[in-house]
Amino acid sequence: MNSEKSIQALVRLIDDPDDSIFEHVRDELIGHGAKAIPFLESSWEEDDYGLLFQSRVEDLIHDIQFQSIKSELKEWIESPHKDLLTGALIVCRYQYPNLDEQVVQNKVQEIRKDIWLEISERQTAYEKVRVFNKIFYGKYHFTGNSKDYHSPLNSFINTVIETRKGNPLSLCLLYSIIAQSLDLPIYGVNLPNHFILTYLDEDNINPIINTENKHGSLFYINAFSKGGIFDESEITQFLKGLNKPESRVYFEPCSNSAIIARMLTNLVASFQQAGSAEKVSELIELRDLFDLKL
Repeated sequence: MNSEKSIQALVRLIDDPDDSIFEHVRDELIGHGAKAIPFLESSWEEDDYGLLFQSRVEDLIHDIQFQSIKSELKEWIESPHKDLLTGALIVCRYQYPNLDEQVVQNKVQEIRKDIWLEISERQTAYEKVRVFNKIFYGKYHFTGNSKDYHSPLNSFINTVIETRKGNPLSLCLLYSIIAQSLDLPIYGVNLPNHFILTYLDEDNINPIINTENKHGSLFYINAFSKGGIFDESEITQFLKGLNKPESRVYFEPCSNSAIIARMLTNLVASFQQAGSAEKVSELIELRDLFDLKL
């Protein structure tokens, strides 16, 4: 109760013309965190304190939400089990602070169930992927958004699920989350200028038919192109075209931290193109949380 009274008293001081007083009020309200947001929203809607008050309230709500996202992302980075969907949803809440995460999780479970109903242990890895692709691309119509490739909407998992369009990273992320929940060993591979998936050779099948298997992959999947299957020779050719070395990191699974960091890098580039300098600055701040951890 004392905390609520303190927040209410601070809210009434937001439009104080003395900047030093406002800065103190701002710091105190941010210190209260998400608890202050309902009071700020209520006052913005109900009290007629003028444009300065409304502008400051809007900025305060954004600052509190940003600090909350930053804190959650720090915790995710430092946690021993970095759940990929959880990390992606934290990034979503930067743009969509009132996101109903359950809606996203329910849709993921719906897609998973439809695929689960059609795969079995008797199928080969190739057959399982063909079934997966039939549901993911055929029934749910996911596709690479080549027409508006740099749109920020291609990076947020909630809008990717809503529009059924994404970039290579977001489609691979969603594909792998569902696949791993079905015990399919499908993981992201962090290629330069692209992002793909690898189906790991957990049963040691490939050496029997291919003694050149050096990276533990049965095959690779291009989620941006309807789940096309290819082998590592195509990665080699792709790297040659970019004058890049055949480093192991371009053939083997990357960490979940690397995936979320790259998602933030993609968003930085998207908002740079859109001319949103403030968002670029904040997203770089979030991405930089990974620098010492990758």
